[in-house]
Amino acid sequence: MTTSRPRITSPDAWVGPQIQHDAGWIARLDEDDVAEIDAALSRVKSGGLRIPFGSSAFPLPSLQARLDGMLDEIENGRGFQLIRGIPRRRYSDEDCELIYWGIASHFGTPVSQNARGHLLGHVRDEGRQIEDPNARAYQTNVRMDFHTDMLPIDVLGLFCLRTAKSGGASKLTSALTVHNVLREERPDLLEALYGLFHLDWRGEEPAGEQPWFSIPMFSESQGKITARICSLVYYESAARFGEQYRPTALQREALLAVQEIANRPELMLTMSFEEGDIQLINNHTMLHAREAYEDHPEPGRQRHLLRMWIAVPDGRRRPLAAALADRYRWVQRGGIPRKAPAAA
Repeated sequence: MTTSRPRITSPDAWVGPQIQHDAGWIARLDEDDVAEIDAALSRVKSGGLRIPFGSSAFPLPSLQARLDGMLDEIENGRGFQLIRGIPRRRYSDEDCELIYWGIASHFGTPVSQNARGHLLGHVRDEGRQIEDPNARAYQTNVRMDFHTDMLPIDVLGLFCLRTAKSGGASKLTSALTVHNVLREERPDLLEALYGLFHLDWRGEEPAGEQPWFSIPMFSESQGKITARICSLVYYESAARFGEQYRPTALQREALLAVQEIANRPELMLTMSFEEGDIQLINNHTMLHAREAYEDHPEPGRQRHLLRMWIAVPDGRRRPLAAALADRYRWVQRGGIPRKAPAAA
């Protein structure tokens, strides 16, 4: 079978060796940058401000130009950026939250990322089991397969508060490179990924919505390809609402092929976080995964990342196909609506 899908040649269709040994994706902050961040933090604290606050409350007059360039790199370049150099040990956890929020607010508008209404989320082991159909993988310490996050949010951000005792490395593979490999090796599976797949909301559907949703894994708008690959468990658990929502044999083969290709060492980037690092990735073009990890046994030393979903201004974000419009509507409304806790 042949396909009419074009080969993608933009900078975000990269392969591992081009990236792993190129430190250009690391933006290192210098003393002047940190001093500017300190001044903005002092301003927020002296004003008694709390999250959420706007970018004007956290002014970064000199650093702003670099942040703007980073957003351009995320949207039109490689598709990701790592900010390194925040002296984590200088700050309390609460200070780190304010710093992370303040910096991220210069990229766009953070939105709710779960039914708890979290604008600033916490990625840590909550003792949940992935077999629980209402659990999300980031609430566990297990290996996470390659995926984009559930809503088609523009930028996914992580701030490393504390690292694990062992494991937990972040992995990135370009979804557009996966698209290219499928185009050459299995064009039949690539075509299948342009069809509709059913996925489980995992208990976080907004009021009045079905507990499952249907979207294509690849779609095109204005010459730009977008990926919506999710973790395999989201497809399999959709079958709890009816066998008609289970992936077909061809769909399952296509999803497994995506994972096999994304895990090829020559295609991926492995990134170990340092405390204070901020990782920012394009959630439309990059697939991310995580190694399983082991926590320190001492209380307060467990692996802990802060997470944000950031909506980029319309003039700068990736154009999305009509098939994703309903999903992006939730981004525009502020993310996943908060649900009241269930009665005991």
